[in-house]
Amino acid sequence: MLTTQLPGFKDPVHDAQQTFRALLDALARPGIQQTTASLTPPEGLNPGCAAACLTLLDLETTVWLQPDIAESARSWLVFHTGCRFTAQPQTADFAVINNVETMPNLEDFNWGTAAYPEASTSLLIQLPALEGTGSATLQGPGILESITLQTPLSTDFWQQWQAMTAHYPLGLDVWCFADRQVLGLPRTTRIAGKQEGW
Repeated sequence: MLTTQLPGFKDPVHDAQQTFRALLDALARPGIQQTTASLTPPEGLNPGCAAACLTLLDLETTVWLQPDIAESARSWLVFHTGCRFTAQPQTADFAVINNVETMPNLEDFNWGTAAYPEASTSLLIQLPALEGTGSATLQGPGILESITLQTPLSTDFWQQWQAMTAHYPLGLDVWCFADRQVLGLPRTTRIAGKQEGW
């Protein structure tokens, strides 16, 4: 079966609404996992990230794909969303990442401007699981006191995140995906004090 013939959502309206709610709730409640709609993704995308792409991307969005993502994912996204692609992370509305160890630094993406902080890159990070050995304690809107995450994200990522949040309202909003589960990290989420082992 050709990649472009792989179906998108089984129920486009309902599934897009379910996924959009999951994405919004993930940012509104950082660190709390949400569930996207189900679909069969192409090679290079996991189900949750693929569902998010179908929900968020359209003819007016520019996307940066990490270079080692399969070409089949690019073809599928063009077929289903009509999005455009860029080779420069700094010019992307959305960035799709499938290897956090080789992804660009956070400062290489667009953090928005003082006049238009919302005109920044949103990151869609695919992970093998949402649980891992990388630990960070977070605070901010949507978090009651604090929450400690154990994720595959490295100490280096969290240190970059800490540096980025000092520039709020500039910065990035991030979703992490594993299978159909999604975890949100809005730019309002801060590292809580000094972290053990840093």
